[in-house]
Amino acid sequence: MSPSDDIRPSMAIVDLIARTDGVDPIELEPLYEVIDPDGLNAVCESSTESLEIEFVYGGRTVLLERSGDGIEITLVDTVRRTDASGTVDTESSI
Repeated sequence: MSPSDDIRPSMAIVDLIARTDGVDPIELEPLYEVIDPDGLNAVCESSTESLEIEFVYGGRTVLLERSGDGIEITLVDTVRRTDASGTVDTESSI
């Protein structure tokens, strides 16, 4: 599953988890209860070097890694041990 190329990293994470779970994003716990979405976006969008961020959200370990011009998002379900991933183009803006 791949998030839209012009979506911000924080929204891409919420979108990817919602699509993986088959729920509306509004049904998920607010991302800001786990990590600062603005700070996450700023780090992802301003960094040009390798980047790796890991945190737990929505019952999953979320791993963000710089992948060329975008950020690769990998979700590891901590209960079912399944993976989902997508790439976000951090050069685009909303």
